[in-house]
Amino acid sequence: MAEVNNAPWLTLLGWGESGIAGLNPASREALENAQVVFGARRHLRLLPPLSADLHEWPVPFADGIPMLLDQRGRRVVMLVSGDPFWFGAGTSLSRHLAAEEWQALPSPSTFSLAASRLGWPLERCTCLGLHAKPLTRIRPYLHAGRRLLVLVRDGEAAAELAALVNRFGFGDSQLTLLESLGGDNERIRHCRIDAALPDDIAHPVAVAMHVAGAGPALPLTPGLLDSFFEHDGQITKQAVRAITLSALAPMPGERLWDIGTGSGSIAIEWLLAHGDNQAIGFERRPERAARARANATNLGVDWLEVKEGSALEMLNEAPLPDAVFIGGGLSQALLEALWQRLPKGVRIVANAVTLESEALLAHWHQQAGGELLRLELASAAPIGTRRGWKASYPIVQWRGVR
Repeated sequence: MAEVNNAPWLTLLGWGESGIAGLNPASREALENAQVVFGARRHLRLLPPLSADLHEWPVPFADGIPMLLDQRGRRVVMLVSGDPFWFGAGTSLSRHLAAEEWQALPSPSTFSLAASRLGWPLERCTCLGLHAKPLTRIRPYLHAGRRLLVLVRDGEAAAELAALVNRFGFGDSQLTLLESLGGDNERIRHCRIDAALPDDIAHPVAVAMHVAGAGPALPLTPGLLDSFFEHDGQITKQAVRAITLSALAPMPGERLWDIGTGSGSIAIEWLLAHGDNQAIGFERRPERAARARANATNLGVDWLEVKEGSALEMLNEAPLPDAVFIGGGLSQALLEALWQRLPKGVRIVANAVTLESEALLAHWHQQAGGELLRLELASAAPIGTRRGWKASYPIVQWRGVR
């Protein structure tokens, strides 16, 4: 049964520290008419007396979804923090429901309340929900002058975040702790990132940060300095990486296969291009695979997936990509396997540095078309008391579309 009295059976109700006092009339009516109310313990403790059955939402979050779905046919309210679809539970829940089964009645989000307290224009702030995600995901957003609003799980996480930002070189940043916004226990405190934080930070807590410091910040254009990556020499160097990423042309929501990922530099910059991108690296050597994962975590894109082993043997197990980069393991067999496996429209870029792999790409270009480039770079280096050009190995790059 999808509806109760021709209305959605489930209401996702925005709930804050002010409790029922912060609700509009429609939200009050939904709560008063509910037969079942779900919510976290801190939400349920703020409820007035109700005739509804109360159910505390379990941890982990996913364990509560079957319980909720079992209540179809009754009038159910799910209490969620602030705006259900602004880093809220609404996204996780709605994917299990038909559109006509639910309605959302939002309240001001923690981000809105924080911006209002600080006088920050919300449209110019970067809002991050890191209460259930690795705190290293803040790394790409650390640019001097930027204003960040960050949700964290508790006071310990706030201290960890401050220490992390300080370690990245932004210890001059101003930090504001915003606790229990909108409630009787609201508290706002200001300090510097590199100062000792209070030991009595209460949940729920948000951290506001006006970023300042010497960095180094991550540029927004492709081609990070090689020093950002731990590597053993197996890395697509900065200038070639910038050209390669330009050829791969990452767009929002796309997935990359990075074959022979090495340090993970190409895949990591692909992920940095758009926050909802995906990437799968294929790497034969376990130590390199581990290094690529560590680089991804340190640069704030910990969702990079690295598969260990032969790419040729694992292609059929991986979800299809929108683009493929071949930085290692280039062979005729690999190119033919990709041509058979990939759907039309997938972009492919391959780099070669040896005569043998160069000849292979020249032959493949003749067969499959596309574009073949030779990239030659040189940098100034001492020659006795003077300087001259020191050439790097030339790179042959093939770009094609399946």
